[in-house]
Amino acid sequence: MDIRDIIKKPILTEKASVLKEKDNKYTFVVDKNANKFQIGAAVEFLFSVKVKSIHTSNYSGKIKRIGKKAGYKSDWKKAIVKLGKGQEIQMIEEV
Repeated sequence: MDIRDIIKKPILTEKASVLKEKDNKYTFVVDKNANKFQIGAAVEFLFSVKVKSIHTSNYSGKIKRIGKKAGYKSDWKKAIVKLGKGQEIQMIEEV
């Protein structure tokens, strides 16, 4: 697995913004098969910061209906990454 394929996109919600401002934690959608060590290495490589801790959560896809047909959204994994003191990641929303 390539290190650039581990982090898929940042999560830019109100709760994620509060975590970022209050505790210096950043939230990402990551590859389902990535472990905490791989996620930490990817964040440190891509953003040139020092990772302090990582929490991950697995989410199952929800059922979605379109007319009579029903299908599933994809399963996904969320990672909350806490950075060291004074570290910061420039997100798209801040630019």
